[in-house]
Amino acid sequence: MSTLFSHFYSKINQISPLENNFTGVLDAIAVKPKMLYFRGKMPENMMDDDLTKRPKSVAIVGTRHCTKYGEEIAYKMAFELAKRGVVVISGLAYGIDSIAHQAALDAGGVTVAVLGTPIDRIYPRAHEGLAREIVEKGGMILSEYAAGEKVYPKTSFLARNRLIAGLADAVVIVEAAERSGSLNTAMHALDQGKELFVVPGDITHPMSAGCNKLLKQGANPYTDIDDLLDFFFPKRQKAGLKQMVIFGDTPEELSLIKLMHDGIKNGEEMIKKTEMPVAIFNQTITMLEIKGLVRSLGANQWMLK
Repeated sequence: MSTLFSHFYSKINQISPLENNFTGVLDAIAVKPKMLYFRGKMPENMMDDDLTKRPKSVAIVGTRHCTKYGEEIAYKMAFELAKRGVVVISGLAYGIDSIAHQAALDAGGVTVAVLGTPIDRIYPRAHEGLAREIVEKGGMILSEYAAGEKVYPKTSFLARNRLIAGLADAVVIVEAAERSGSLNTAMHALDQGKELFVVPGDITHPMSAGCNKLLKQGANPYTDIDDLLDFFFPKRQKAGLKQMVIFGDTPEELSLIKLMHDGIKNGEEMIKKTEMPVAIFNQTITMLEIKGLVRSLGANQWMLK
């Protein structure tokens, strides 16, 4: 990691929730955090020209002991939403949480990890590298506990679930046992009036018992990515909506689309900023043109359609 990002990661910021529109929604939850501590960058709206709007956000959580089925569902869900500019929120835990974070990073999107530990202590320690990558790629590590503060894990991890739900527009439970901590997040989502989606599971598998119970109680079933796309982008079938900017299917495509979204049109400048080999740039920009996402202005000048 560069010296710049190493310093960026080590810097701990402190704000009141109401100081930023992304965290301001926490003022509406039952037990409001008095102060928040974070590393990295507060998420910003990337879907249209109004940067003052709060970015759309989804919480994706589930069991630490996930199945291959759960892994695949969580990864695809987080990837597809992140590449469209939806902020992916989770808890940095083993299993579904870390898969959701990694998928968002792979999609070139933004992800937020909410800790149940003080801001200077990553748990589990094995995810220190993932935490650094989240910050390095424009995301955020967040906690309501100051550096060095003494916490009681049995209560602090449950308490942070209200923040995960509170920051999200919708909460998705991918896999959960009957006594899973993810069900606690689901209860906070319902108490806060958030939309709750649940992935149906094998009725014979213990990791699906919690999810299937939530479905029996009336939660929204998640059957494919369109369930969430319809929630976040209800007018997505109408042409010309800026809020439904579909990002690329690869990190290279996403990088170029973001640069063009920021007003950069010159191909040489894009190559320089992304450090992308010329051959890869030519291949990527051609695919974007074939997909109808960009158009050529001539003389290696490009813009989004």
